[in-house]
This record gives sequence, C-alpha cells and structure tokens, in this order.
Amino acid sequence: MEMVETLCDALKNNCEPHGGREVVVAPPSLYLRDAQSRLADSVCALASQDCSEYPEGAYTGEVSASMLADLRIPFVILGHSERRALFGETDEVVGRKVAQALANAVKVIACIGETLEQRESGDMYAVLERQLAAIQEAVGAEPSAWANVVVAYEPVWAIGTGVVATPKQAQEVHAWVREWMSAKVSTQVSDALRVIYGGSVKAENARVLKDQPDIDGFLVGGASLKADEFLRIVGC
Repeated sequence: MEMVETLCDALKNNCEPHGGREVVVAPPSLYLRDAQSRLADSVCALASQDCSEYPEGAYTGEVSASMLADLRIPFVILGHSERRALFGETDEVVGRKVAQALANAVKVIACIGETLEQRESGDMYAVLERQLAAIQEAVGAEPSAWANVVVAYEPVWAIGTGVVATPKQAQEVHAWVREWMSAKVSTQVSDALRVIYGGSVKAENARVLKDQPDIDGFLVGGASLKADEFLRIVGC
C-alpha cells in the first residue's frame, strides 16, 4: 500500500501532459480504489491488470469487467505474458476477456508476444498471428471498436530480464502488426491503431525506441515502480 501511495502522489504532483500522450497506471486490483482517489484530477488514468472472462455470476474471486466499469476504471490489461505462462490463459481465453471488457465499455490494452524459443525456431509470426486473430475475433471490424483497443507487443524474452529488443527488432514486429491489421481488418484501423512496446523499457532506451515510426508508446514494467524513472519515460 505504501508503495502505491508514494507512486501515485509522485505522479499526481509531477506528471504533466506531453503532446496529448495518455499516461495509464495499473496497480493491483486491491489498490485500484485508493489509486483512483489519489490520482483524482491528475492526467493519469487507471487500468486493472486483468479481468475475468466471465460476466456477472457465481465466479468466486473473479473481478468482472462490469465491476471495473462500476468503479469507472477506464482500461484493463489483457493477455499479459505472465497470465498466459503462469495461469495457462489461452488465446481463446484472452479473446473472451477482450469481448467482456469492450462489452462493458472498458478499454483494452491487449498483449501479444513470443518466447525466445518461438523466435529462434522461426515460429514467432505464427504465434503472434494466432494471438492477434483471437483478439480480432473478439473486437470485430468496426473502427469504433478498435478505437478502444491498444495492442502491446511484449517479447517474453525481454520482460524483466534487462534484455531489450533492439529498435530494429521492435520496429519490425510493430510494422508487421500494422500490415496484419491492414490485411485482416482494414487500412483505416491499421493506421489508427496504437501499438506499444513492452520489455525492459527504461528511461535510457525509451527515446530511441519511441523514435521508431510504428512504436506509439510503452507498456512499462519494473521501471514504473520508480517514480522518477517513470516520469522520465513519460517525458521522453
């Protein structure tokens, strides 16, 4: 709790809008209400780290998208690699979660990404396509629906390891995402879609990554726990 309070207070007092950028903070669900109170009247929005694939009902312990909507939490992160790897979430489960969130007017940050083994074996794009297809099936083809979705590319081999995809590697995948979206959904959606990078993002590498033409922002992990570091990333 103390860490959440300290971070939220620092962000509220120091985070300023930069050219229309959105800043979204995703504390654990138990701390969402406190973070919401502390970030009131700030430029920071809130996201839940997950939500249930189920609607309202007898699903003990689950946090439904409708609950997030009741609390006026505008975003939810879905399909994070840790949810996939540690909790066995399949592409289909992620798709159902995306559908639940959008049905309850909660915007989605949808994560995709490959492991090192998948990249080195040549399966990377097949994995990414499968993950994107499940998300696309849930969202549909309407540009208005995709306006409420952000795609986050997070190579699993670069999360929490200190290893960062090179700007070229990250750009190649982000460009591929746009090409896939253009072919499978529409050029209009592809052009407007926000595709962000996650994977050991720090203040010292954020700027060179940001300068890539198809990288629209970041999903920040460990560096977001240090207010000064996170603020430098926001301002880069």
